[in-house]
Amino acid sequence: MTPEILQSASKNLPLVHRKILLVDESVGDLQYYTAILRWQGHEVCSSLSYAEGWLALDKERFDFVIVSQGTREFEGRALVQHALEIERRLPVLVLTNCLDLGCYLEAIQLGAADYLEKPILPSEIARLIETHVRPYHIAARAAGAA
Repeated sequence: MTPEILQSASKNLPLVHRKILLVDESVGDLQYYTAILRWQGHEVCSSLSYAEGWLALDKERFDFVIVSQGTREFEGRALVQHALEIERRLPVLVLTNCLDLGCYLEAIQLGAADYLEKPILPSEIARLIETHVRPYHIAARAAGAA
């Protein structure tokens, strides 16, 4: 990572380290975002395919899921659905190479926490994780106490 990326990443380091599933079919993007998340102190399970991500969801519990899509077709739709079927409140972020209003609406209707265009800055990644994971854990604790 470049010094600028590291400097940007250090501005909003997470308060608590999270377990994150990152699914991206682009090797370069997968390596880039994995490096940022690990540098921020998160435990990252990186998957280069939706099928691999699906299996990871079936085997492990995650605090946050990032699903990438490469085209205007919503290739990650089934994976987003699967993650939210396992845990309805699980924060799922969809990253895309090309914004599409239809895909955005579909992702949000499925329950995705957000839908953003790549690239996103390390500081933005940290902010998104903390913004969406903290309420998820509070709700999970409340549900467990009930």
